[in-house]
Amino acid sequence: MAHLRSLVTGGNGFVGCHVVRALVERGDRVRVALRPDSDRRALNGIDCELVLADVRDSGAVQRAVDGCDEVYHVAADYRLWLLDPRPMYATNVEGTRNVLEAAHRAAVKRVVYTSTVGALGIPANGPGNETTPVSLADMVGPYKRSKFIAEQVAIEAALTGVPVVIVNPSTPVGALDFKPTPTGRVIVDFLNRRIPAYVDTGLNLVDVEDVARGHLLAAERGKVGEKYILGGENLTLREVLEMLSRLSGLPAPRVKIPLAVAWGYALGAEAVARTITRRPPRASLTEVRMARKRMFFDSSKARAHLGYAPHPVEDALRRAIDFFVGSGVARAA
Repeated sequence: MAHLRSLVTGGNGFVGCHVVRALVERGDRVRVALRPDSDRRALNGIDCELVLADVRDSGAVQRAVDGCDEVYHVAADYRLWLLDPRPMYATNVEGTRNVLEAAHRAAVKRVVYTSTVGALGIPANGPGNETTPVSLADMVGPYKRSKFIAEQVAIEAALTGVPVVIVNPSTPVGALDFKPTPTGRVIVDFLNRRIPAYVDTGLNLVDVEDVARGHLLAAERGKVGEKYILGGENLTLREVLEMLSRLSGLPAPRVKIPLAVAWGYALGAEAVARTITRRPPRASLTEVRMARKRMFFDSSKARAHLGYAPHPVEDALRRAIDFFVGSGVARAA
């Protein structure tokens, strides 16, 4: 597997930069496709080739893909609140179609498409898996809807001969979350003493470095057209905050607020965001809708078929804290 030429779209992003690092460590010659205005800090000091290619530009995507053995399509527009959803659909859906069509024309050996557990079903009792029934109507917000549609594009591409394997990461945490992601923002807000209360919800947290290694395992051992959940530990939000408290020395919030109260707060915050600030609110209605269900997932398939073996998430949270404090976006405890 060594010395392949691998392309990573969105290789400057949180998950993407860790995929790039894992490939470089494996010995690949890595090409990273990114937009001209992209933040490249996550790639500082990494030996890789940078090419300018917005995934919405099919010609640029084709030039980036040509000559590569493997393609890791990690690029995505990941926001839980936005004024206009059309650019998100253009990136997440049409961008995915462009990458898969380019990979097919270039006859690459393997494509790994980075989906999300957000595109999967969540049963009433117990964690969700790759086969839990779900439909577009179950998707909350433009991000989940666009990623659900993009995943269908990938499945259809596999049926037409594109050697694509789908991975569904849960909620990655760790270092180099420069943006930060919505999950990273929760950690930053906690460190900056901006989380006075919590809602009764849950999520599956995973070390971002395990997610990156899972991508390589999917390329090597995954079955074309199949989905693999790359998850870690199922934790309630209260458990996550208590873990952050232990690691940082800061007190965890003790007040649990009903979802109805959170809904009212988000309604007001969104009204201010849309009419006055034009910037993302502290809490969005999409986030409150998502909190109605505990997003717990089962990674048994990836463990059994790929040899995926995630590490304890507490270590990743510690690295996230160190990164956010070290980069100056969060106060030290």
